[in-house]
Amino acid sequence: MAKKAARKTTKKAATKKKAASKKPTKSVAKKKAAPKKTAAKKAAPKKAAPKAAKVEAPVLKKARKTTKPKNVRTKSYTQSEFLENVAAFCGLGKKRDAKVLVEDLNLLVQDSLKKGYKLPLFGLGKLYVRKTKPRIGRNPQTGEPINIPARKRVRFTAAKALKEAVL
Repeated sequence: MAKKAARKTTKKAATKKKAASKKPTKSVAKKKAAPKKTAAKKAAPKKAAPKAAKVEAPVLKKARKTTKPKNVRTKSYTQSEFLENVAAFCGLGKKRDAKVLVEDLNLLVQDSLKKGYKLPLFGLGKLYVRKTKPRIGRNPQTGEPINIPARKRVRFTAAKALKEAVL
């Protein structure tokens, strides 16, 4: 029996190779489109797939110290360094997650300020939009008066806790 089954599979493989080398006709294309059902597949009972348990991301230890910026002269972070610090402070595993967090926070701040809302940043201060009045200024080179139009400006008022911690 095993020899017959082996012969059948080799014959099927040989006919498939021949059919692949020839140009497909309409009847061959129809046969390829409809998969053949075997008796073994019909007889086998379908098993329910086991439910996958929810896998939570590992919580990393939060670093509470900033790293020194590479540019010591200006003491300013690059965007990449800033994202590394955010990821470390928040306990995020990847810098990509920190980037998404910072981008979402930026969108929240922009949207809130466009609508004229005051945005409290707890422990830091408040961000708000302030309208300036039109005024007359002077050109410092010539001394002639210049009309300065009214406009909107973003303002930040530092909180007492921030002032005490930094100053």
